Amino acid sequence: MIVLVGILVVVAGFATRRNPLLVVGAAGILTGLLGGLSPMKVLEVFGTGFASSRSVTLFAVALPVIGLLERHGLQEQARTLMNRLAKVSAGRLLAVYLVIRQLTAALGLTALGGPAQAVRPMIAPMAEAAAERRHGTLTDKTRERLRSFASSADTVGLFFGEDCFLAIGSILLITGFVNATYHTNLEPVQLALWAVPTAICATLVHGTRLLRLDRSLARDLPATGTAARRVMEDTK
Repeated sequence: MIVLVGILVVVAGFATRRNPLLVVGAAGILTGLLGGLSPMKVLEVFGTGFASSRSVTLFAVALPVIGLLERHGLQEQARTLMNRLAKVSAGRLLAVYLVIRQLTAALGLTALGGPAQAVRPMIAPMAEAAAERRHGTLTDKTRERLRSFASSADTVGLFFGEDCFLAIGSILLITGFVNATYHTNLEPVQLALWAVPTAICATLVHGTRLLRLDRSLARDLPATGTAARRVMEDTK
């Protein structure tokens, strides 16, 4: 049971708001040493895990590309597009993105979206532009709120959508562990099918929250001036 001290390290590190990478690394090293592994063996385990999951580090290649696109006006183009789509509100935009993100994740296309690839350079600026069209200048608090909702749409869509795909790592891990431990014959397709109702419920619940965002913005930021005229034109 002493190896569970690593969990306490993670909890204490996150509670004190330490660097997550350092906290998880320290917890892993401590757990390995307490489990009887030599320092070289711990290093070997870290290296093996990094090599087998190197696709996780693809963000290091994507970030420079996203940076170049932003430098050359990607966010401005996203805002311009939203100004042309008069009837699209921030909540409707994020609800549509939630559905698209979940459907693509269910097909195994988990890399199509993401905070760095899609949310920051495109989805969040488009949501802000849609809100500005209806309510005028936004406060910093409102902008941060819209960005958090954009991130939540991406996270919820990915989290509940990827489990509907047969070859995702979590499905294979669960089936492998259950079959080896309990000597059953659990198939990945069975888990994927059971994940579909949960994904649908997640879409309905969070989609409703996203659609209610428009009402909340209308209550907190009533349309005035040019924004009010735009809203009247859109309703016509």
